[in-house]
Parts: sequence; structure tokens; C-alpha cells
Amino acid sequence: MIRALLAVLAAYALIAPARAETPWTLVKTYPHDPTAFTEGLFYHDGALYESTGLEGHSDIRKVALKSGKVLQRRVVDPPYFGEGIVNWKDRLVSLTWRHRRGFVWSLADFAPQGEFRYEGEGWALTQDGRHIIMSDGTAQLRFLDPDSLAEQRRITVTWNGRAVQRLNELEYVRGEIWANIWYDTRIARIDPASGAVIDWIDIAPLRAKAGVTDSEAVANGIAYDAARDRIFVTGKYWPKLFEIRVETRPRG
Repeated sequence: MIRALLAVLAAYALIAPARAETPWTLVKTYPHDPTAFTEGLFYHDGALYESTGLEGHSDIRKVALKSGKVLQRRVVDPPYFGEGIVNWKDRLVSLTWRHRRGFVWSLADFAPQGEFRYEGEGWALTQDGRHIIMSDGTAQLRFLDPDSLAEQRRITVTWNGRAVQRLNELEYVRGEIWANIWYDTRIARIDPASGAVIDWIDIAPLRAKAGVTDSEAVANGIAYDAARDRIFVTGKYWPKLFEIRVETRPRG
């Protein structure tokens, strides 16, 4: 009887819908370039670093948080469609969508320093202090050696046993990997060891507050200021960037 009950509960867990239960509050609103097709975002030494996509319109930029002013910019030449970015030591690493080619730049002045290859598509990057973590639009996350950029391992992201597809922009926050889901307003909080989704953060009210109506103006962009425990989120073509406070419970 007990085994039968456990089987029923397990079956229900596999079909239970994803709910967003992690609470958040809006702290501040900042200006954001409404023409930016945001693909990657991170915070470093008092500034935001952002990459934008679309062939012929892709770039990497350093942005002042309070004003949204572009302080530094590097164009990613056609035919490349720029994707995610991440910092590692004195370098900035960037992806391209379908050309299976990534680039390495100087973090200080965006001067080109090299390139690397990967299989499949390139979507987003983050880092946990030991690895660079990459999404490719599937349910898998790749862990790369930060120096050689060679793939070391993968995890599959799941919710109640089901693969979570369309993992997009990434950020490493408080020991978790956070991921935007393409065409979704929810952010997945992912256990980096197992790939299991711990919970969801739904930022649909922020998309509404941004006032965007274009179907391509999806939530995409998470940045974390670890020193001050600040979280920033935005989206493609959003005229605003939001600082939010998110209450997460320790995993245990």
C-alpha cells in the first residue's frame, strides 16, 4: 500500500506544473538602451558589461549602471550574431549563435586576444570561480575549462524529472546557476551539481513595467553584484533595467 502511494505521488510530481514561488521585490529602476537586443550581461567593478545580438548589430559594451550610458564598445563584425559574455581574470569571453566560434577579448579595452571553437549553438555564459558555464539553447549546460575553454562536463537541467529546454542568459548567484528561459518570464534557479531546478522566479510584472510589446522583447539578462548582493535583470529592447531583491532559502 505504501509503495503504491509513493508511486502515485512520484507520478504526480512528474506532471506537476512549474510554479514560481521565490519571492522578490523591486529595489530600483535604471535606464537601459531600448535598441539593445540583449544577449549577455554581467556586473564587474562598478559597471555592467553587456552583449547584443542580431547580425550586423552585435556588439560588446561597458555600461554605466546609473545612467545607462555606453562607456566602451566593440562591434562584433558580420556575419556573426553575438551571444553571451563572461569575464575571466583579465579577459572577456564571448559566443556567437550559429557559427560555432567564440572570441576572447581584453576586459580592459576589448582588444581581440583569440578565438575558440565549440559544437552546436552558443547562447550564454557565466562563471562560478572555477569553470565557465555555457548554455546552447537546449536543456544542457556545459562546464568549460576557463583557461583552455575546452569542455569538461555537462549537466542536464530538469524540473520534476523533465528536461527544461531553451536555457538562455545565465548568472551565478549565491551558489546557484540562474537562467532565463527563452520566451518565458521565469528565471530558473538551478543546482549546479545535479541540474535540478530548485525553484522559479517570475519577473512578468517587470516586463509589463518595461512597457514592451514586441514579441521578441523577452526577458533576457541577469547580473549579480556579489560584493553588495545586488541582482539586476532586463530584457531585449527593454528601456529599463531593474534591481530586485530576491529571498532565497539555503539548500539543505
